[in-house]
Amino acid sequence: MIRIAAKALALLTAPLIATMPAGAEVTESSPTHFVIRHAVDVDATPEDAWLALIAPGDWWNDSHTWSADASNMTLTPQAGGCFCEKIPAEDGPDSYGLEGSAQHMMVVQAVPRKVLRMRGGLGPLQSEPVDGVMTVTMQPIEDNAGEAAGTRIVWEYVVGGTMRFDVEEISEAVDGVIGEQVLGLAKALGGAIGTEEKDGDSFDAAFGAESQESEETPTTGIPEGR
Repeated sequence: MIRIAAKALALLTAPLIATMPAGAEVTESSPTHFVIRHAVDVDATPEDAWLALIAPGDWWNDSHTWSADASNMTLTPQAGGCFCEKIPAEDGPDSYGLEGSAQHMMVVQAVPRKVLRMRGGLGPLQSEPVDGVMTVTMQPIEDNAGEAAGTRIVWEYVVGGTMRFDVEEISEAVDGVIGEQVLGLAKALGGAIGTEEKDGDSFDAAFGAESQESEETPTTGIPEGR
């Protein structure tokens, strides 16, 4: 691994939260791609979960920003909208600062309370000729009595292309960082609940279980029903 890749990987793997949400894992990998999925249940309505999701400055970790301050991050939940970060100007005794910016991802689909899909390479992946697709879905969950009990939030990040990283190392690092943000969002909504999976894979719960029909018909990523 060349020096630039090793340095970027070291930055990406800066302090991580040890506890991961239910269903957190690297589900696929090859020399040119990897897939990460995370699921977490929160005691909040899909509307409240959505409003929190589109305000990353309130829950994203400062350690995983270019400006070292998550309050500089914004997300416009419309097709073509930007998940961006302002990099404030730094004035010095012998220099005049200029404000900078970074585009983390671009929104390609936004259905309030249901799905947010974005494209882009996060962190050091930004410097590589890869493409990443982040899909976040939300689905109401019920208790045993059929009463509303919160929202299940499922994240999937698919990265593919040529990269100057060892895929096994970078995928595990990215998995840890995304897991940290998933927990940050859950914390902003009061904390994760119901960490045990009871009704099959949480990704299937949001996208629908795999079948011959689903393989032939592309999914929109939007949960059916409510």
